[in-house]
Amino acid sequence: MRVDLATLSAGPGRENEDFAAAGPGAAVLLDGAGVAGAETGCTHGVAWFSGTLGGLLLRSITADPARPLAECLADSIRLVRSLHEGSCDLAYRASPTSTVVAARICPEGLEYLVLGDSSLLLADKDGGTTVITDRRLDEVGKRLRGPVDALPTGSPEHSAALAEYRDALTGLRNRPDGFWIAGPDPQAAEHVLTGTASLDSLVSVTLLSDGATRLVDRFELADWEEVLALLSVRGPDELIHRVREAERDDPHGRRWPRGKSHDDATVLHWTLP
Repeated sequence: MRVDLATLSAGPGRENEDFAAAGPGAAVLLDGAGVAGAETGCTHGVAWFSGTLGGLLLRSITADPARPLAECLADSIRLVRSLHEGSCDLAYRASPTSTVVAARICPEGLEYLVLGDSSLLLADKDGGTTVITDRRLDEVGKRLRGPVDALPTGSPEHSAALAEYRDALTGLRNRPDGFWIAGPDPQAAEHVLTGTASLDSLVSVTLLSDGATRLVDRFELADWEEVLALLSVRGPDELIHRVREAERDDPHGRRWPRGKSHDDATVLHWTLP
């Protein structure tokens, strides 16, 4: 099992809220989220939440390969909750959350789980690609973020509009008319996207946070086939480097409107035998 992993925080001195790790025949990636500028109700913070949940999830999916990934996620959420419910306000509406991507080799092939807007990229031996992303957050966001995208990223007006947008988004978290993401409630695991792919047809599996997929799905400077070629030759560090170059060329979001000029970016590229 060969895994290449790269991660970079949104900026110098900023805590990286992404987490990625691999174990025998399995890998996970989480992108932690809070509400910028708002209290979370958690004394530990977003990075602690995503890292703790990710570590427990990886342990769970490798310890019991026959157990469904969604059940492993639900149990991991319960365990994280038990670790800090005595010290943190988990009913607080802006408590830490995280996207989740998990992949595991099983007798049927490659089993996967996706929750939130991180992505799983499967590369076929014939050169084709399949991308699995939970777009429910994007669909909700499109209804709400018009005022944000109309303003220069980083301006006072943009910051105010972004705060209103994030507050509205938080109100739709883990609701049937909104979107689902891992947080204090294990019920979110009932709404994951899952599937199985044939191992015979795959050459690689790549897990990416949305800060790393920007080159394709927001900036449109590459397609997935080009990303895979880049990963195979130059590795995950180069993909993140190209994302940062594009972000620096458009610091105020004029060409590519976005909530943050830079975001934590993580890529885990798993090459199959």
